Amino acid sequence: MIEQVKQSDPGVMKARREKDEPPAVERRALPTPERIRRAGADFDLGDTGQITMRDSPLERARARKLITHQQYSVGQKYRHHWYHAGLADQLQSIDVERIFAADRTNFSGMARTEAQVFHRQRYREATQAVGKIGSHVLDWVVCRETPLDQVGYTLGWSSRPQAYAAAVERMKTALDELSKLWGLVR
Repeated sequence: MIEQVKQSDPGVMKARREKDEPPAVERRALPTPERIRRAGADFDLGDTGQITMRDSPLERARARKLITHQQYSVGQKYRHHWYHAGLADQLQSIDVERIFAADRTNFSGMARTEAQVFHRQRYREATQAVGKIGSHVLDWVVCRETPLDQVGYTLGWSSRPQAYAAAVERMKTALDELSKLWGLVR
């Protein structure tokens, strides 16, 4: 009898319905408190409540005034060409049925559209202009968003401050070279 009274209570039924319904889209799209805590001060809260995470190494370098606005814009342009050239890793699952089968539709690394050809040409020009080390640093910091100190370790530095400083200097030099290449020198 007590169970029936609890179930028929309108407050209990409303709480059960709210528990079963998925949260609103706006609530699901918000970053978790842990994600915001990890980002620190590197996010923007808009007037509408939209949160934009600004914690990529390029954006952090801009916020800390390690690079200029022009260098930041050049870095964004470099990433734009890299991404639209189809060079970003694809988020896909493995087809267990076709592990050993050749996929003829994969184009084996060739560009699929003329737009990809254009962006690959611009990307190749940029990597040749900045050199091997500069393109390595830009690929890992700007495109793949690897922290600057980790990229500095790959350059051969063993202490964290030296690795960070070396990666910042290489990135700035490479971005300046791209500014010259693309005619964005002020």
